[in-house]
Amino acid sequence: MRGTLAHPAVVDALTGLIGPNVKAMQSMLFIKSEGKPGQAWHQDELFIPTRDRSLTAAWIALDDATVENGCLWVLPGSHRRGVLYPDRDHHDPRFDCEVEAHNFPYRDEDAVAVEVSAGSVVVFNGYLLHMSLPNTGRHGLRRALVNHYMSAESLLPWFLPPDGITMGRADHRDVVLVAGTDPYAYKATVDVMRPHVRPDGQGGCVR
Repeated sequence: MRGTLAHPAVVDALTGLIGPNVKAMQSMLFIKSEGKPGQAWHQDELFIPTRDRSLTAAWIALDDATVENGCLWVLPGSHRRGVLYPDRDHHDPRFDCEVEAHNFPYRDEDAVAVEVSAGSVVVFNGYLLHMSLPNTGRHGLRRALVNHYMSAESLLPWFLPPDGITMGRADHRDVVLVAGTDPYAYKATVDVMRPHVRPDGQGGCVR
């Protein structure tokens, strides 16, 4: 998993999009078996607050991702304004998290299915509206490894800081530098996050 974070092909794309200094802060393995739900419209930036438009996902297909087994759908161009749209609870059984983005100036009819073969990498900005539908196929799993990256220059106020630290100074340091140099290296890094499994019904909830 750690080696995949810094795969040369992925890093090459990241440095072209983000800049020379890139850090990783999250890795998730999604396993969508037959009949399992997808994720409603959302923006990763809502949950991972970089707020500098550098947040970038590398969505690595471990199986062929098709419409039938629940591939990604995206709203092209929805990241360009850098706007975070409101979210609300929902109870749509097609989705495994009861939160969805809404009130955005795009139609479902504008969405594009991102069908890719196993081994492909889909790279997209944290403000991009994206979703996935249930795995309705009869040919096994739709697995994807999703890593998140951002500019090493930016602070990461991801989790509530301890007492006495304002959000403006908070900087989560359980990160991995994958390219360039870390201007905050003097803070050192920490190893506090641990692997965990989300129960069914919470797979899309990142907060």
